[in-house]
Amino acid sequence: MRLQEFLDSKPLYYKEIDYSRMPRAWQSVKRHFKLPKIIHIVGTNGKGTTGRFLAYYLHKSGFRVGHYTSPHILKFNERIWIDGKDIDDDSLEYYHQKLLEILDPVFIDSLSYFEYTTLLAVMAMQECDYIILEAGLGGEYDATAVFDNILTLITSIDFDHQAFLGSTIEEIVKTKLNAIKKAAILGIQDHIEVYKKAYEISLQKKIEIYLYNNFLTNNELILTGTFIKEENFPSFFYKNLTLAMAAVKFLGLNVDFSKLKGIEFLGRCQKIAKNVTIDVGHNPLAAKALRDSFRGKKIVLIYNSYGDKDYESVLKILKPIIKRVEIMPIYGERAAKREDLKRVLKKLSLPFCDFKKTDPDENYLVFGSFTVVENFLKGFYEK
Repeated sequence: MRLQEFLDSKPLYYKEIDYSRMPRAWQSVKRHFKLPKIIHIVGTNGKGTTGRFLAYYLHKSGFRVGHYTSPHILKFNERIWIDGKDIDDDSLEYYHQKLLEILDPVFIDSLSYFEYTTLLAVMAMQECDYIILEAGLGGEYDATAVFDNILTLITSIDFDHQAFLGSTIEEIVKTKLNAIKKAAILGIQDHIEVYKKAYEISLQKKIEIYLYNNFLTNNELILTGTFIKEENFPSFFYKNLTLAMAAVKFLGLNVDFSKLKGIEFLGRCQKIAKNVTIDVGHNPLAAKALRDSFRGKKIVLIYNSYGDKDYESVLKILKPIIKRVEIMPIYGERAAKREDLKRVLKKLSLPFCDFKKTDPDENYLVFGSFTVVENFLKGFYEK
């Protein structure tokens, strides 16, 4: 079975997850793999941009680098980035068939979409010097956590995926930080609980957990902010770049921002037209970052959400910058019920209507989930 047909047969969402399945699958095939140095990225927000900053920097420093990120927006290939570009279709198909040859049929059938594609990505990136491996929704039990690594990077941790990670920030932090195997670097955090739990884990596991500024000088921190401004990146990218540069220093390299010239981020506060910005964020922390980026401006929010997301908090956070909300339809069992979304919009006194098309005289932010951005882009590029 070819890859796309195979992936289409796998559900993207599970109400319950068998956390023993991926470790068992990995143990059954690990003898066929030769792992390069792996850097694991765990957190709530900023994993994709932190990973791409680091992967791009190492690539421009002369290393062979793979970056596994998720989900994709327009094409699956976006998830597997090797040496500066997305993997091509022929290579994907080659590694898919190779993986099917070594996997037990039980795991071929039972592995989730994300579990299978994680194995596929690692197989495709075996010849690299480094793999930057981005966790999905979890930490300790995430499919990406089965591999040995040399370093864990912890991006900002906040509320998200409470059904799987826990209902309190303490529970979420514990689940995320328990993914640490050896050394780790903490990025800038909004919750003191992250630092407290990191200290506890460092004592329990007898491992080094550093702060990002343990590696960066004051001058390097200033230059990080300067680079963000010069490249017109949103201000919240500063958190992600400082963490990536701390990892660069951990690996024994010098910081040279000229190596990051030309880097691009698909769907991360990306301006795709003069009056249209897209962002694949979907949780309160992402909403706060966008509100700060658009502070003092009014935008039309093209929006929808999954029902398991805290969209009332997201909309409440964004309210100061919203002129009106235009609802982009999304489908599937996870989609928020239209009546519930409208009820929340009315409760917050936010004007709303259905999305039809953009107006050149309005400024738009497309936000709410990868699916919202994907649906918008398909119509945008067709037009």
